[in-house]
Amino acid sequence: MINVCVTLDFDDDWLARVAADTEGVTLRKHLASRTEDLPADLLAETDVLYTSTVFPSPEQAPRLRWVQLDTSGCDHVRHTPLWRSDVPVTTIGGVSPKPLAEYVLMMILAHAHHLPAMLRLQDRPHWPDFDHRWNRLMPRMLPGATVGIIGYGRIGQEIGRLARAFGMNVIGMRRGAARTGERYGDAADETGAEVVGPDGLHDLLGRSDYVVLTVPYTDATHHLLDEKAFAATRPGTVLVNAARGGVVDETAMLSALRSGRLGFAALDVFATEPLPLDSPLWKEPNVLVTPHVAGFAPAYHEQVRTLFTENLRRFAAGHDLLNLVDRSVGY
Repeated sequence: MINVCVTLDFDDDWLARVAADTEGVTLRKHLASRTEDLPADLLAETDVLYTSTVFPSPEQAPRLRWVQLDTSGCDHVRHTPLWRSDVPVTTIGGVSPKPLAEYVLMMILAHAHHLPAMLRLQDRPHWPDFDHRWNRLMPRMLPGATVGIIGYGRIGQEIGRLARAFGMNVIGMRRGAARTGERYGDAADETGAEVVGPDGLHDLLGRSDYVVLTVPYTDATHHLLDEKAFAATRPGTVLVNAARGGVVDETAMLSALRSGRLGFAALDVFATEPLPLDSPLWKEPNVLVTPHVAGFAPAYHEQVRTLFTENLRRFAAGHDLLNLVDRSVGY
């Protein structure tokens, strides 16, 4: 019998369907946000843990053989006892590429069609004259513009697909060869993008009208966009950050915005979350702040149930798991 502990508030039907689809599994739900919130006897009997923030040590969970995260990223696990153990960790990567890609295109279109400026007019309220509308609200050309996607995996490739539909050129940057191991939602890249490695970062920045961040947050990507990187961008570049706040040096980004090196930034993630009320980003005129919602996925419960059930089936059969985290690269 495989004992599964779920620390999130999935309803009884969700739990029952997971249990019914996998023989030899017992599921128990115990809501918890910290390891200390779980009863010691429950942890001691747990073989599989489905969680977002509960990361026990080997001493606390001696039977633990696999942790399924309810997040696409795993940067919040890297400094825990779980990370230092040999217990396999998997993510729900692949659940949100389509809505996240739509968010990115929404932000590109918001910039191209001057949505923030028009919302400010509505807030006043003010109907500008023809000259103002013609000279300041004329849409920017997307066909022929270039989007550079830093983090060209499942999400990046979906962004590239949508961008190509608008006639945009696509440059993708990824760490190296495709990851080994099966991943949920993998599909062939049909965007026809130019793909570069990390050594091509500054070249990508210099050629891109729009720069999109979807890269995992690791030691290697901390402050990937720093003062030197922003200096490599072309004047007026638009930044969309849907990765993690730590990928960007926010002080350098503010300087780039105020100098005009960056023309606009759509930011869904920040170094500190919630974004502090005294952060200058709230009132920076060329910044659009959203509260870490880009990765929200419709039909989320059904998608993660499908993924978790498949991984449970694989685990019970001794087969390779989907979305297995590679600790050597940090994601």
